[in-house]
Amino acid sequence: MELLAGPDLAALASAWIAERAWRSDPFRIALVGGSTPRRTYERLSDCPLRWSAWHVWWSDERLVPAGHPDSNERLAREALLSRVPIPEEQIHPLRSEDVELPDRFDLVLLGIGTDGHTASLFPGDPALAERERPIVRVARPDHTRLTLTYPVIDAARAVAFLVAGAGKREILARVLAGDESLPAARVRAEETVVLADEAAAGR
Repeated sequence: MELLAGPDLAALASAWIAERAWRSDPFRIALVGGSTPRRTYERLSDCPLRWSAWHVWWSDERLVPAGHPDSNERLAREALLSRVPIPEEQIHPLRSEDVELPDRFDLVLLGIGTDGHTASLFPGDPALAERERPIVRVARPDHTRLTLTYPVIDAARAVAFLVAGAGKREILARVLAGDESLPAARVRAEETVVLADEAAAGR
């Protein structure tokens, strides 16, 4: 797992994603939710990319209406998808376990929670052991969620964690040290990188 850090996560991450998008046609990406990626998506929307090549999924989602404040789909549509000409039929919201996935993602974007969870793979949850199903439901106190499982994530050509803020510094250090009690540390994609701001990286 490689760490790439800079003073501006949105600038770092959007350039990194854009460079990989140019490598692939089609470009199959799973987006991440949460508050961290918003500025990255907004910055990415200004990049002159081959948007017609993009095919979009999500790495996890809460089972809420698409317009709900907690919806990862809503965030991505507001910050990125409504601003770029990706054909709507190439956007695949994660609303059930039956969503058809690509044979292999070119890029899966993930976050890291303060408890070390990633996507909706939480410490101690049975979903961590799932090896057959590509998408599973995960019950949480706020909302039931859908998440990609490790076999799908690990099969991706690249996985990038987006991590920001001093509040993530301690957990990020443990993930980078390979603490496998943390779900994020168990990701084993061909290329696995952490894109972090200096506050999270401790620089």
